[in-house]
Amino acid sequence: MSRKDAINSLYLKKPEPAGGESEKPSERVRTGAISAMGTSLKQMTDGAKLATRLQEQLEKGDVVVEIEPDTIEQSPIADRIPTDVDPAFDELVQSISDNGQQVPILVRPSPAGQGRFQIAYGRRRLKAAKMLNRPVRAIIRKLTDQELIVAQGRENLDREDLSFIEKAFFAKNLEDSGCDRSTIVSALCSDKSDVSRYIAVARRVPEHLVKRIGPAPKAGRARWLKLADGLEHAGDSFEVDTIFSDDKIAGATSDARFQAVLRAVEPKKTGKKSASSNIWKTPNGKRAARIEDRNGRTTLTFEDKVVPEFARYISAQLDDLYREFQSSREEGGD
Repeated sequence: MSRKDAINSLYLKKPEPAGGESEKPSERVRTGAISAMGTSLKQMTDGAKLATRLQEQLEKGDVVVEIEPDTIEQSPIADRIPTDVDPAFDELVQSISDNGQQVPILVRPSPAGQGRFQIAYGRRRLKAAKMLNRPVRAIIRKLTDQELIVAQGRENLDREDLSFIEKAFFAKNLEDSGCDRSTIVSALCSDKSDVSRYIAVARRVPEHLVKRIGPAPKAGRARWLKLADGLEHAGDSFEVDTIFSDDKIAGATSDARFQAVLRAVEPKKTGKKSASSNIWKTPNGKRAARIEDRNGRTTLTFEDKVVPEFARYISAQLDDLYREFQSSREEGGD
């Protein structure tokens, strides 16, 4: 061995082959156990990548999964008014039974704990799945409270419009829960003035009565305001239970129940008085004033063109006229 080879051997370096021949690398022999381990590791890696991709898709809401309805909770703010008579829901149940659930619902992981979810939208589909005793198809998406509310309102507006009173109480409940107006505007796709009108009506109509009536999809803002006015006029004389004790009313559609309540609180129309009793004429026969009784109020309206300044004269004499009126009543009573 040359001196160079001896030094190389001290550092575990193989000596160069004599004659400049290059040494061929020995072939690696893979045993069956090592090969199986490599395959297993590759499968684990691929599985981890697949799980990661699935998790990313779930977070983005790109994957539809099947979930047991009992693991899904309601969202904090209700947007729909339940009703016992709902032909459209009966049709939905039949459609899902015959053709399956075509459109998934949207849920988020529940703040209450792992394995539970909270619904953003799709309550009717969830209810139908429960009735049919089948899993519900859902998209799982991580949502903040604000995102949940906005998604809830937007989807309902896109698929099936909420009725006026449902929008009104949805807006009111959001405000009562502490949501700012910008969030409510986004959830209802409305402007601030519309939201203000929704909330104003919802605060004038008792919620317990709205739940008895239902969503009343044909009743708009004007009719709900008319109902609110009627309720305020009726006061304590209005009894909800009396109306709904009628089986025909209780089992009617929501719009029919609304009409029944509205009729019950509307002021009763009285017959018109004769012309001589509500019209005052001057001695020469000209119509000078109209006297009108309505809802416990009497209105005296003068025609200024016929009797100019007469209304001001009467106004100035009201104190004397009232004393004269009182005196005549006392004399007549004695």
